[in-house]
Amino acid sequence: MTAATRSARLGLRATPQQEAVLRRAAEVSHKSMTEFILDSAYKAAEQTLLDQRLFLISENQSQAFLDLLDRPEQDNAGLKDLLSRRPPWSK
Repeated sequence: MTAATRSARLGLRATPQQEAVLRRAAEVSHKSMTEFILDSAYKAAEQTLLDQRLFLISENQSQAFLDLLDRPEQDNAGLKDLLSRRPPWSK
């Protein structure tokens, strides 16, 4: 990503100790403060989003999950009731 393609402006405040640590980390990474902070924040954001989509399970757990998916559907009165209600945010 080049500076020319960056158009969004982000601002933040840090304590002097936080700034010193970030500045030192940027120096040892041979990056500017902006590059270091943006790269670090971007990686953390990606990981946070992946944690919401990806879950790791054992082979046994995987088989149990697949078995549940393959089961014939069953009537679920509670779920039917829940899905028939109007969501609170649309009232």
